[in-house]
Amino acid sequence: MKISFVIPAYNEEKYLGGCLESIIKELGTVDVQAEIIVVNNASCDGTAAVAAKFPKVRIVDESRKGLVYARAAGLNAASGELIANVDADTIMPVGWLGTALKFFNADQQLVGLSGPHIFYDAPASVRFFTHLFYYTGYVSYLVNRLFFGIGMIQGGNFIIKKTAFEQAGGYDTENFVFYGEDTAVARRLAGAGKVVFTFKLPIYASARRIKKEGILKPALYYAANFFSTLIFNRPVNKKYTDVRPR
Repeated sequence: MKISFVIPAYNEEKYLGGCLESIIKELGTVDVQAEIIVVNNASCDGTAAVAAKFPKVRIVDESRKGLVYARAAGLNAASGELIANVDADTIMPVGWLGTALKFFNADQQLVGLSGPHIFYDAPASVRFFTHLFYYTGYVSYLVNRLFFGIGMIQGGNFIIKKTAFEQAGGYDTENFVFYGEDTAVARRLAGAGKVVFTFKLPIYASARRIKKEGILKPALYYAANFFSTLIFNRPVNKKYTDVRPR
């Protein structure tokens, strides 16, 4: 089983190196075929130069700026059976890859796997609120999975089976730009097999959006777009605040 890591990157020179180092470190702990793809998404900083410092990394250019465009470009370029989608500002904890592979090896019906973010640079109060948010979301996930067969995916920390996702239609680049993109993935995979969300697969992520917008606004936006995408298959809004440097 081969796994392809896909990292969308628009002006991510500050964070990308740490993300790639953590992936390479994880690959040293598991005997698995793998490739690492950085999608240089119209960056105007040193993102491509940072990626080029890593011999094991392949750079794919996507000139259309946008998260979903970048994820789609990475999917098209990937050759792995499994596609691990992680964001450039994330860092893998020890054991992430081994845990993910155990889930897929144990269940042939599994087509999507995801876990929560742990904000490594946020104060304890924010991390506590985030835990509550995830546990509330987990209850919703259990209900949706029971009655509608739709799982839950956290953008920036999910793995999908490439063939199953392509057969389900792939990324919806027409209707989704940022908000709701991960729920749209879970929705499309619903008929292809199991989509599982587990607290056993956390990933460390930057709290830069919360630092810029506060904790309430992002939580409300994510919740509103989650339910809108789940029910109506479209986001509440396509506009979003870009927290990356321009």
